[in-house]
Amino acid sequence: MSTAVVLYNLGGPDKLEDIRPFLFNLFNDPMILGLPQPFRWLLAQLISRRRASTAGEIYAHLGGGSPLLKNTRAQADALETALNAGGEETYKCFVAMRYWHPFCLETLDDVLAHQPDRIVLLPLYPQFSTTTVGSMMRVWEQAAKTRDLTIPVTALCCYPTEPGFVSAVAASVTNAIADLPAGEPFRVLFSAHGLPKKIVDAGDPYQWQVEQTTKAVLAVLDRDFDWINCYQSRVGPLEWIGPATEDEIKRAGAEGKNLVVVPIAFVSEHSETLVELDIEYREIADHAGVPNYLRTPTVGVDASFIDGLARLVRDNVAGGCALCSHTGERICGADWSQCPMSAAA
Repeated sequence: MSTAVVLYNLGGPDKLEDIRPFLFNLFNDPMILGLPQPFRWLLAQLISRRRASTAGEIYAHLGGGSPLLKNTRAQADALETALNAGGEETYKCFVAMRYWHPFCLETLDDVLAHQPDRIVLLPLYPQFSTTTVGSMMRVWEQAAKTRDLTIPVTALCCYPTEPGFVSAVAASVTNAIADLPAGEPFRVLFSAHGLPKKIVDAGDPYQWQVEQTTKAVLAVLDRDFDWINCYQSRVGPLEWIGPATEDEIKRAGAEGKNLVVVPIAFVSEHSETLVELDIEYREIADHAGVPNYLRTPTVGVDASFIDGLARLVRDNVAGGCALCSHTGERICGADWSQCPMSAAA
């Protein structure tokens, strides 16, 4: 049996002239802006035009484009190697992006050209949100209908406490703490991309799952230290979930504490880690008087993480469930009404 594994992520502009259309695609997504058409189209045009210049400054730090596609392809290559290490199954990994090339339909055409027996959809978002995994599932369904897809498809929705992922994060935290001056006070900020509070209040389980990841990492570390969950990348006038990472950086500076910043919801290096955390927030830390500011790397192609993804795929294939978490069952609390497994049940 041959299995096509589609790893997917947000995507990013390849070059500076791609920035505005990339932003338009992002804000024209009904899962991001819930306005009806044509109002969403008009607002997306306005926002993308206004934000293109600022985004251009961000991507200029990265050589003019996002490294996310390159990094995701490296993860796909590593996963394909792990999956094909022994056994009778044959696996081929593909990459799809939500808001820039390769789009879902492009990737589906590549998958179909290889004629697999089944397809597994694997998010590179460990924690589920309607704005990320939910959005990609929607466009995948559209692409599948466009191509009259008949190949069986199964999907992972989330893996916030998957042991390989958690182990990789915990190891990076241990290494960063060891690099701090011995005996000096420090705080660990587990920083995740934020969401407007109204999305979480409507039942999106993302924040709850982020907190479960942190708890799992702390359990592996099994030591007592100062830590907090916080959220970055806040934009616009809406109230966002908090506390804000930049506010926690300023608080640490006022208290004279060293910082270890952990990108707890990102698995690849891109603008939110390489620019926002490494440049913009580091500058905030310097101005706030943080003695030492360390940022742990994303899990990338860490062997523990890749082995964890391989287990997810194999378990999904063995279980044959249309949609599952890394445990095979619903893991969200009863309060989270937008857990995708409740809708699939």
